[in-house]
Amino acid sequence: MVDMRMFRDKVTVWAAGGSGGPARELAELLGVRTAVLLEGLSDLAAVEALAAGRGRDLAAEGVCAVPMGGATSAGRYAELLGPSGLGLRLIGLCDEREKPFFDRGLGPARAPRPHVFVCAADLEDELIRALGPARVERIVEAEDELRAWQTFLRQPAQRGRPRHQQLRRFIGTRKGRKIRYGRLLVEALAPGQVPAPLDDLLAGL
Repeated sequence: MVDMRMFRDKVTVWAAGGSGGPARELAELLGVRTAVLLEGLSDLAAVEALAAGRGRDLAAEGVCAVPMGGATSAGRYAELLGPSGLGLRLIGLCDEREKPFFDRGLGPARAPRPHVFVCAADLEDELIRALGPARVERIVEAEDELRAWQTFLRQPAQRGRPRHQQLRRFIGTRKGRKIRYGRLLVEALAPGQVPAPLDDLLAGL
């Protein structure tokens, strides 16, 4: 079955130096119109969870969210997918410290200039602040990670740090955890709690 995940995989191969033919063919077959450039898989999990929670089928709308494996790849993906490549509309979501990579990669030379939505620190920080640390800790406990969390808090480096910063660091300490919590934290949000960068991104699609 041909689906948007296949297109995303072909784009990744293309960005790594492979042939762009398969990505072009799938873009036409699937009717891809918009590419959402994301830094990584945890951002993808969050975007997909929010879309699903709002009853949006991004694939049916011709939207593909593309994790780039880091903001430094923004220029490469914009070249392949934007006006000089597949001609897709480009939208981005990035951390504040990574915005310069998006500005350079998706700058005025790649007109029309795309919308890039910026998280104050990163998306995990935005989600933790939106939910509040107590709610996030309950989610951690529900995921049967209370013991790991308590062990983490006993580390000398965590003493005296604000709780939201501790949670943000905890979520990033094990492979796959950021992806899982990217989805879980978004699913726990009430409609009025969605952080502005994520809310505005989905509204702009």
